[in-house]
Amino acid sequence: MSYDENNQEHVMLPPPSLKAQKGRGAVSNIQGRYEVNAREAYDDGWEREEDETRPIKTQVTEEICKSILSRNASPDLPFSVSLNPYRGCEHGCIYCFARPTHSYLGLSPGMEFESKIFAKVNAPEVLRRELAKPGYEPLSIALGVNTDAYQPCERELKLTRRVLEVLQECQHPVGLITKSSLIERDIDILAPMAARQQAGVAITLTTLDPAISRTLEPRAAAPARRLRTIRTLTDAGIPVAVSIAPIIPFITEPDIERILEAVKEAGAVSAHYTVLRLPWEVAPLFKEWLQAHFPERAQRVMNRVREMRGGKDYDSDFSSRMKGEGVWAELIRQRFKIASERLGLTGQGSRFHRMDASQFTRPLVVPPLGARAKAAADAGQMDLF
Repeated sequence: MSYDENNQEHVMLPPPSLKAQKGRGAVSNIQGRYEVNAREAYDDGWEREEDETRPIKTQVTEEICKSILSRNASPDLPFSVSLNPYRGCEHGCIYCFARPTHSYLGLSPGMEFESKIFAKVNAPEVLRRELAKPGYEPLSIALGVNTDAYQPCERELKLTRRVLEVLQECQHPVGLITKSSLIERDIDILAPMAARQQAGVAITLTTLDPAISRTLEPRAAAPARRLRTIRTLTDAGIPVAVSIAPIIPFITEPDIERILEAVKEAGAVSAHYTVLRLPWEVAPLFKEWLQAHFPERAQRVMNRVREMRGGKDYDSDFSSRMKGEGVWAELIRQRFKIASERLGLTGQGSRFHRMDASQFTRPLVVPPLGARAKAAADAGQMDLF
């Protein structure tokens, strides 16, 4: 199978025999685009039925990184610096644009993306060293944009919390985006930072339908739980924006107005959206998901997606990749604009730029480069995020 980031129409819809696994978003372990040898499933009679239904366990592997801050110049993103403590994400959102990054590791962007997680266990120490550099400029850091910083393994590893402790100590502005209620654990850090205009949170809410959410983003918090998290953070004085993303035609798109009304009632101060993006391997994975869960409307969904992408599965052009183009994209834009203005949820993205970096102080204690981290640095290890 070949891949084209801008035009993937040649990827055929998968057969309807594909079966979804409970608690997982991807239906298969599709090969990454860098694989040299193609593999095709074949029933030779040795496969047992219980093997097909056996749950796939999540594996978390420790990773020693040599850098932790990533910079971008994308004109359609509200931040230029980001930090991701984890590679891969157990939430298993089928639409996740970060899935193709597992191909760089020789792993599948499918089931392996959500079951083989890499934790950057020295992230807090590396961050402290980077903030201590003489030429460091304190721009607001977006935390957890590629993969969720509050996915299940964070409960034990607490890498995100330790990163926040460093940022709080240095009075460094940070914006977080998550689907997890685990963020409530760190209110003791975020609330004082928010009071100094140094922290803001965005909660992603794709749908209000728990049945759809259970298959679309199987290990993320339920929609009702996310609404409670918005209220809890708001009551603690932490400004909450809502990301309605992605908007999927005929799946989540009918509920745009209802979602906006619900998040407004929960206390959100602003909202923004993106339409479904299908870069690289995300396209065939999403088509598999459609066939497994919505076979009766799979073709309609893809036809509408292509109408918003100039006839292609995806167009990576900065001017349209987030919102799409054409009649249907404009209809979504107008619906969202009218509803958000009526509810007072406008001004998306502005709070991130208004965060206060003037009080930044460099860390007083900078740990030495550990033996494992030094070995990684000497080997020239690259950071994919």
